[in-house]
Amino acid sequence: MTDKKYNVLFLCTGNSARSIMGESILRKDGGDRFNAFSAGSHPKGSVNPLAIKVLESFGYPTDGARSKPWDEFTGEGAPKLDFVFTVCDNAAGEVCPVWPGQPMTAHWGIEDPAALEGTDIEKERAFVLAFRYLRNRISIFNALPIKKLDRLALSAKLREIGETEGASIGAKAHA
Repeated sequence: MTDKKYNVLFLCTGNSARSIMGESILRKDGGDRFNAFSAGSHPKGSVNPLAIKVLESFGYPTDGARSKPWDEFTGEGAPKLDFVFTVCDNAAGEVCPVWPGQPMTAHWGIEDPAALEGTDIEKERAFVLAFRYLRNRISIFNALPIKKLDRLALSAKLREIGETEGASIGAKAHA
Protein backbone atom coordinates (compact mmCIF):
# COMPACT_ATOMS: atom_id res chain seq x y z
CA MET A 1 0.00 0.00 0.00
CA THR A 2 1.25 3.46 -0.86
CA ASP A 3 1.84 6.08 1.80
CA LYS A 4 -0.36 9.16 1.69
CA LYS A 5 1.09 12.20 -0.04
CA TYR A 6 0.48 15.34 1.98
CA ASN A 7 -0.72 18.55 0.29
CA VAL A 8 1.28 21.65 1.23
CA LEU A 9 0.41 25.25 0.35
CA PHE A 10 2.96 28.07 0.58
CA LEU A 11 1.26 31.45 0.99
CA CYS A 12 2.50 34.96 0.44
CA THR A 13 0.80 38.18 -0.46
CA GLY A 14 1.98 38.49 -4.09
CA ASN A 15 2.77 34.84 -4.88
CA SER A 16 5.62 35.99 -7.08
CA ALA A 17 8.83 34.95 -5.28
CA ARG A 18 9.06 33.27 -1.85
CA SER A 19 5.93 31.12 -2.09
CA ILE A 20 6.84 30.16 -5.67
CA MET A 21 10.32 29.13 -4.50
CA GLY A 22 8.85 27.13 -1.60
CA GLU A 23 6.55 25.27 -3.97
CA SER A 24 9.39 24.44 -6.36
CA ILE A 25 11.80 23.33 -3.64
CA LEU A 26 9.29 21.00 -1.99
CA ARG A 27 8.14 19.70 -5.36
CA LYS A 28 11.69 18.53 -6.13
CA ASP A 29 13.04 17.65 -2.68
CA GLY A 30 9.88 16.18 -1.16
CA GLY A 31 7.92 15.08 -4.19
CA ASP A 32 7.76 11.50 -2.98
CA ARG A 33 5.92 12.60 0.21
CA PHE A 34 4.31 15.93 -0.67
CA ASN A 35 2.27 17.71 -3.33
CA ALA A 36 3.40 21.33 -3.30
CA PHE A 37 1.33 24.39 -4.18
CA SER A 38 1.61 28.16 -3.78
CA ALA A 39 -0.81 31.06 -3.79
CA GLY A 40 -1.21 34.67 -2.74
CA SER A 41 -3.79 36.78 -0.98
CA HIS A 42 -3.25 39.53 -3.58
CA PRO A 43 -1.30 37.81 -6.37
CA LYS A 44 0.80 40.03 -8.61
CA GLY A 45 -0.18 38.00 -11.66
CA SER A 46 3.38 37.18 -12.68
CA VAL A 47 6.35 35.39 -11.19
CA ASN A 48 9.42 37.49 -10.42
CA PRO A 49 12.07 36.71 -13.08
CA LEU A 50 14.80 36.57 -10.41
CA ALA A 51 12.89 33.82 -8.58
CA ILE A 52 12.82 31.81 -11.81
CA LYS A 53 16.51 32.52 -12.50
CA VAL A 54 17.61 31.42 -9.01
CA LEU A 55 15.44 28.28 -9.00
CA GLU A 56 16.77 27.22 -12.39
CA SER A 57 20.38 27.97 -11.41
CA PHE A 58 20.03 25.45 -8.55
CA GLY A 59 18.25 22.88 -10.74
CA TYR A 60 14.72 23.36 -9.36
CA PRO A 61 11.61 23.13 -11.56
CA THR A 62 9.85 26.25 -12.79
CA ASP A 63 7.44 24.70 -15.27
CA GLY A 64 3.90 25.69 -14.46
CA ALA A 65 4.99 28.39 -11.99
CA ARG A 66 2.32 31.07 -11.91
CA SER A 67 1.05 33.72 -9.55
CA LYS A 68 -2.46 32.74 -8.41
CA PRO A 69 -5.05 33.62 -5.76
CA TRP A 70 -5.51 31.52 -2.66
CA ASP A 71 -9.20 31.04 -3.41
CA GLU A 72 -8.12 28.38 -5.94
CA PHE A 73 -7.52 26.24 -2.85
CA THR A 74 -10.77 26.91 -1.01
CA GLY A 75 -13.43 25.89 -3.51
CA GLU A 76 -14.93 22.67 -4.67
CA GLY A 77 -12.43 20.42 -6.40
CA ALA A 78 -9.46 22.02 -4.63
CA PRO A 79 -6.95 19.65 -3.05
CA LYS A 80 -7.52 18.98 0.67
CA LEU A 81 -4.62 20.77 2.33
CA ASP A 82 -2.61 19.14 5.10
CA PHE A 83 -0.19 22.03 5.71
CA VAL A 84 -0.30 25.78 5.02
CA PHE A 85 2.86 27.85 5.52
CA THR A 86 2.93 31.64 5.26
CA VAL A 87 6.34 32.80 4.08
CA CYS A 88 5.87 36.56 4.24
CA ASP A 89 4.92 38.76 7.16
CA ASN A 90 2.01 40.44 5.36
CA ALA A 91 0.28 37.12 4.71
CA ALA A 92 0.81 36.06 8.33
CA GLY A 93 -1.09 39.11 9.52
CA GLU A 94 -4.01 38.66 7.14
CA VAL A 95 -7.17 36.78 7.88
CA CYS A 96 -6.78 33.56 5.91
CA PRO A 97 -9.67 31.65 4.44
CA VAL A 98 -11.08 28.76 6.39
CA TRP A 99 -9.24 25.87 4.82
CA PRO A 100 -11.32 22.71 4.42
CA GLY A 101 -9.99 19.87 6.58
CA GLN A 102 -8.24 22.12 9.11
CA PRO A 103 -4.66 21.86 7.85
CA MET A 104 -1.69 22.44 10.15
CA THR A 105 -0.39 25.99 9.77
CA ALA A 106 2.84 27.80 10.61
CA HIS A 107 4.53 31.07 9.78
CA TRP A 108 7.92 30.73 8.10
CA GLY A 109 8.64 34.40 7.39
CA ILE A 110 11.50 35.19 5.03
CA GLU A 111 12.60 38.75 4.17
CA ASP A 112 11.19 39.82 0.80
CA PRO A 113 14.02 39.68 -1.74
CA ALA A 114 11.93 41.64 -4.27
CA ALA A 115 11.76 44.61 -1.88
CA LEU A 116 15.53 45.12 -1.92
CA GLU A 117 16.74 48.29 -3.59
CA GLY A 118 20.17 47.98 -5.12
CA THR A 119 22.20 46.68 -8.02
CA ASP A 120 21.16 43.63 -10.01
CA ILE A 121 23.84 41.59 -8.24
CA GLU A 122 22.57 42.69 -4.81
CA LYS A 123 19.01 41.83 -5.79
CA GLU A 124 20.02 38.40 -7.08
CA ARG A 125 22.01 37.79 -3.88
CA ALA A 126 18.84 38.52 -1.86
CA PHE A 127 16.90 35.95 -3.91
CA VAL A 128 19.64 33.35 -3.44
CA LEU A 129 19.60 33.97 0.32
CA ALA A 130 15.80 33.62 0.47
CA PHE A 131 16.08 30.42 -1.58
CA ARG A 132 18.68 28.97 0.81
CA TYR A 133 16.63 29.78 3.90
CA LEU A 134 13.54 28.21 2.36
CA ARG A 135 15.47 25.15 1.21
CA ASN A 136 16.89 24.68 4.72
CA ARG A 137 13.45 24.89 6.32
CA ILE A 138 11.90 22.59 3.76
CA SER A 139 14.72 20.10 4.32
CA ILE A 140 13.93 20.05 8.06
CA PHE A 141 10.20 19.70 7.32
CA ASN A 142 10.83 16.91 4.81
CA ALA A 143 12.79 14.97 7.45
CA LEU A 144 10.02 15.11 10.07
CA PRO A 145 8.46 11.75 10.99
CA ILE A 146 4.97 13.18 10.42
CA LYS A 147 3.10 9.94 11.04
CA LYS A 148 4.87 9.41 14.37
CA LEU A 149 4.12 12.85 15.81
CA ASP A 150 0.82 13.82 17.42
CA ARG A 151 -0.80 17.06 16.26
CA LEU A 152 0.54 19.12 19.18
CA ALA A 153 4.14 17.92 18.75
CA LEU A 154 3.96 18.41 14.99
CA SER A 155 2.60 21.93 15.45
CA ALA A 156 5.50 22.78 17.78
CA LYS A 157 8.03 21.40 15.26
CA LEU A 158 6.47 23.46 12.45
CA ARG A 159 6.74 26.64 14.56
CA GLU A 160 10.37 25.81 15.41
CA ILE A 161 11.18 25.51 11.71
CA GLY A 162 9.83 29.04 11.21
CA GLU A 163 12.24 30.31 13.86
CA THR A 164 15.36 28.88 12.22
CA GLU A 165 18.01 31.10 10.68
CA GLY A 166 16.62 33.51 8.13
CA ALA A 167 13.40 34.28 9.96
CA SER A 168 12.28 37.81 9.25
CA ILE A 169 11.78 40.19 12.16
CA GLY A 170 8.03 39.84 11.83
CA ALA A 171 8.32 36.05 11.96
CA LYS A 172 10.16 36.27 15.26
CA ALA A 173 7.44 38.57 16.61
CA HIS A 174 4.78 35.99 15.66
CA ALA A 175 6.59 33.23 17.54
